[in-house]
Amino acid sequence: MTETSVPAARGSGQPDDDQSPDVVVHVDNHGATGIFDALHPPADELIADCVHCGFCLPSCPTYTLWGEEMDSPRGRIYLMKAGREGSVAMDDTYAGHFDACLGCMACVTACPSGVQYGQLLEAVRPQIERNHSRSRTDRWFRGAIFALFPYPNRLRVAAAFGILYQRTLRGLLHRTGLLKRLPPRLQAMEALLPPMRLRDVVTRLPEHTPALGATRHRVAMLTGCAQQVFFSEVNAATVRVLAAEGCDVVAVADQKCCGALSVHAGREPEALQRARALIDRFAALSVESIVVNVAGCGSTMKEYGTLLRDDPDYADKAWAFSAKVRDVSELLDQLGPLAPRHPIPARLAYHDACHLAHAQKIRSQPRSVLATIPGLDVVDIPEADLCCGSAGIYNLVQPEPAQELGLRKVANLISISPDMIATANPGCLLQIRRYLDPPVPLYHPVQLVDFSIRGINPVAP
Repeated sequence: MTETSVPAARGSGQPDDDQSPDVVVHVDNHGATGIFDALHPPADELIADCVHCGFCLPSCPTYTLWGEEMDSPRGRIYLMKAGREGSVAMDDTYAGHFDACLGCMACVTACPSGVQYGQLLEAVRPQIERNHSRSRTDRWFRGAIFALFPYPNRLRVAAAFGILYQRTLRGLLHRTGLLKRLPPRLQAMEALLPPMRLRDVVTRLPEHTPALGATRHRVAMLTGCAQQVFFSEVNAATVRVLAAEGCDVVAVADQKCCGALSVHAGREPEALQRARALIDRFAALSVESIVVNVAGCGSTMKEYGTLLRDDPDYADKAWAFSAKVRDVSELLDQLGPLAPRHPIPARLAYHDACHLAHAQKIRSQPRSVLATIPGLDVVDIPEADLCCGSAGIYNLVQPEPAQELGLRKVANLISISPDMIATANPGCLLQIRRYLDPPVPLYHPVQLVDFSIRGINPVAP
């Protein structure tokens, strides 16, 4: 057994301006693990579950785009097996096939054999981050993302500059074509900037919002990182709806990032730190549920027990924490409607966020909650299970395939002529908004419930 010191992300589980210590990872160097180290390599028994039937192929976004076997779930599992056997090298080509995966988990839904591709992928990505040397440019860009996005206060500062840019230079740079000279990753980052107002960026939720009427349930709410800065109106709507439905809502002000982006990118040490910090912050709260309105965050928080399985101080606490996590639509469907609804006569295109539909298996609940709104016609879209291309930081680090998938998703949404579009993940909202032309009103489902309770018709002329 050896101890390897792995640098943690700056600020992980610590105040924004503190430097976190390195994380000590215990690695058992014994055993035949091929190109992988012995810290949770992809498990042979999970690899062996794949019978290579090919049912996953039509569900896979990258296989749909390129038709390449090694960019399908089946092909990537073959690469995992080859890696365990040591018959391939962990080089740029090998890492690139896994970098190209969106982690959307549509293959898990499609697989008749129950292959746990998500567990396999989340075993391989930390291996790549520990054992493969990325280019300096790639390391810099990824480092910049993780130095910014998990920190709401830093995001607020960046958003203020973004608002200034939108009001001054953006139009000029578009008209002159200068933006097209930027690297594709920077073009993607610029294009994903949502329309913002300073008052929304600095808005914070009250730490306690009492139930309206008798209390049916007491919840703690994850406010999110990008969610609380770029989509503060979604958080506000979530609190209003929960209170109207009889929930006491606690939204602690100093909660940190849940670690979802780090998990999905294979940055395991900082993901572990962030999970521990969130568990500690919520531990003193006397609540029955922990509510999340971000599909990717909820998916990761429900897996804290697995993530922290090796930590004797946190394993049990992590399982108990995960058992309380509920997506907001999941909880609202469980509680049933209490507050009166007003009609919203409109045609709504509903996009299933991948980490809600595939990772959390939550499909019927958002539709059931939306069905409580009189007059609202919720319509499914073609290729509903195909990812929109957002996928955490995917649309920043893999901008070309993300663009193809974004355009394809928007074409499918527009094909049903909706009055509005709804989806339950901020990344999806940003990605879809980028390609909507002409624009169509775009909402989180909980916003529509909020409108209906308050008697607001969002599509009224």
